[in-house]
Amino acid sequence: MVVDGHFRDRISSMITGRVLFDEPMSMHTSMGVGGRVDALIFPGTVDELKELVFFFLKEGISFLPVGNCTNLIVRDGGYRGILVSLEALRWLEIKDEKYADSICIYAQAGVSLSGIVELSIRESLAGMEFCAGIPGSVGGGLKMNAGAWGKELKDVVKSVFIIDSGSGIREIARKDLMFEYRNLNLPEGTIITGADFHLVKGSREEIQEKVSNIIAARREKHPLTYRSAGSVFKNPPDCPAGKMIEDAGLKGFKMGDAEISGKHGNFIVNMGDAKAGNIIALIDTVQEKILNERGIVLETELKIIGEEL
Repeated sequence: MVVDGHFRDRISSMITGRVLFDEPMSMHTSMGVGGRVDALIFPGTVDELKELVFFFLKEGISFLPVGNCTNLIVRDGGYRGILVSLEALRWLEIKDEKYADSICIYAQAGVSLSGIVELSIRESLAGMEFCAGIPGSVGGGLKMNAGAWGKELKDVVKSVFIIDSGSGIREIARKDLMFEYRNLNLPEGTIITGADFHLVKGSREEIQEKVSNIIAARREKHPLTYRSAGSVFKNPPDCPAGKMIEDAGLKGFKMGDAEISGKHGNFIVNMGDAKAGNIIALIDTVQEKILNERGIVLETELKIIGEEL
């Protein structure tokens, strides 16, 4: 799209947050790769986000919501369009609602999952320990139904707040949400603005111990020294993706400065100056190898957008 002066002025006047034009996404993705985006916009409030969305829909302008870009790969040719970051939406609170066996907390889309874990430790609230060490935010985490250690966000969410093209902001109860493995089915163009979670009162010491054990296990198993986007592939039903990749002899395989981690086969790490093309080439290599050897199509957890150079 062409970002002219009138568009720049209009967008800048609508929000209090940052507006970055012709921005290199390598500065924002957890992998440290990616070409330039026409515009990267950070609305400061949910109302600003709603105003932006309605403006874009009215003007027929395409846009894509993003979280803190932990599972996003932008191709080296960049992204012709607008990315709307929810990073600044970070309100987190314990709601004044009375339940017999649980406590409700509200988190906006930009709140990090680790931030909720920290709150749960302080307030002795059990249920979110499995999120310890998971990179990402509430919005992105819900969209991909993030999980670990046998639990997923679908197990603790009470309701999700969204903006869609027809109704402004509305709340969807858990019973009406269609969760799958590593996915939450929502209509195209829907933006998650926040969510309510049900946690239960527990022992601070026990919660802290569980969180510490999970973080220690992650440090032992995962390559945290280099930049990554977490798990690259969804686990098929019968065998973890990392085990398949290890059995295929691909651990340590490199393209440029991108490497399939020698510590965990389901991680691709940036050893220094990797390009998005190197990472995508590794993904293609793994998928082709596993398909040929096992007849299984590995699906990515990552979202890949943009154009080739």
